[in-house]
Amino acid sequence: MAQRLESALEAVIARAEAPNAPPLLAAALRHAVFPGGARVRPQLCLAVAQACGDDAPDLADAAACAIELLHCASLVHDDLPCFDDAATRRGRPSVHALFGAPLAVLAGDALIVMAFDALARAGAGAPARLPALLTTLTRGVGMPGGIVAGQAWESEPSISVEAYHRAKTGALFVAATMSGALSAGADPHPWRALGDALGAAYQVADDLADAVLTEADLGKPTGRDAALHRPSLVAELGLMGAYGRLKDLVAEAVDSIPPCDGADDLRALVRLQATRLAPKSLARSAA
Repeated sequence: MAQRLESALEAVIARAEAPNAPPLLAAALRHAVFPGGARVRPQLCLAVAQACGDDAPDLADAAACAIELLHCASLVHDDLPCFDDAATRRGRPSVHALFGAPLAVLAGDALIVMAFDALARAGAGAPARLPALLTTLTRGVGMPGGIVAGQAWESEPSISVEAYHRAKTGALFVAATMSGALSAGADPHPWRALGDALGAAYQVADDLADAVLTEADLGKPTGRDAALHRPSLVAELGLMGAYGRLKDLVAEAVDSIPPCDGADDLRALVRLQATRLAPKSLARSAA
């Protein structure tokens, strides 16, 4: 699955590296996407598609690519000086640190457009599925409850932690699970709960990592929630309270997987990913 995803992403980025393209922007796009992180969201999309039969693999690949490109775009924008002002990402210079803020803004914008272009190209093979896929993705990234809304909550005078986390992290996980089902022609609604639970789990894990890990551990600046006075479950529940919430959410995610031929494999994937979430020091303390 990982190689399938990397090949699909490579094909999308290669289209942006045409001879007549601005070379610095093309380089910034590649830097933003490769090498990737865990690729959890697109792999989740493909795993759900496979669990639902995966009868249109090109469309599933495009949906997974779109999910990852939208995620990468959000990271590029999130690192900008006007937001986190993060000089590193995944242990390397962030896009704005390497290419400058103007090109980083343009790279994020270009990745968003490329995501929908990839889906539109593949959708020609299964046009009846395309409208629902497009709607699902736009809800995951736009207003009122997608990534953009999550970023915007940080500029509001008062913040609902639940709404903030659901938009900033959870929305794209929901889009990933539902898009996987839609790309395979299955009903997406039974898969929403899995996206909700995993999205919430990953946000709790992110809060924990920001609180207890170092920049060397995480590959990006830490301590930003406290420094920028952002809401977090660590601040609300304490370290061990947040860790307990993380464990509950992972169990909820496993239990939410609907009956299907690939249910056992998908449960195994969720459990495998879950082992990477919590900082090891907290897991040892809890044990």
